[in-house]
Amino acid sequence: MWRPTNAQGWLLVLAALFIVIAWPPRDDKSLALKFVNWIVDPWNKLPVLPDPLPMGLGDDPDAVNAHDSQIRQYDALYAKGGWARRRLELKVANDPFNPTTTRQLLAALALITAFVAWRLGDTRGTRR
Repeated sequence: MWRPTNAQGWLLVLAALFIVIAWPPRDDKSLALKFVNWIVDPWNKLPVLPDPLPMGLGDDPDAVNAHDSQIRQYDALYAKGGWARRRLELKVANDPFNPTTTRQLLAALALITAFVAWRLGDTRGTRR
């Protein structure tokens, strides 16, 4: 029976943890991206750029003022640049690929990692 060495075991564990953390669910963000979104704004105090006003609310001055106020607050922080701008962007960041592509890439990573771990164990002079 094959028993992984220490290095092989750690390689497999780290790869498995990365795959679990990066694996996106069907209609949501991956655990890694949820953590990034949370870590840049743990108390949910940063503003988010609002969606455009719906067609019927354009005549309501209170709704327009609230919407414009939220945009001004966002723009003021965004104009500061640097870390403030990066935090605003990371708060709403999404996975770089669609979930299907991400799953395919992670499955390929799992196979490559398993192959590399298997080959690492073949360094004791048993190669032919």
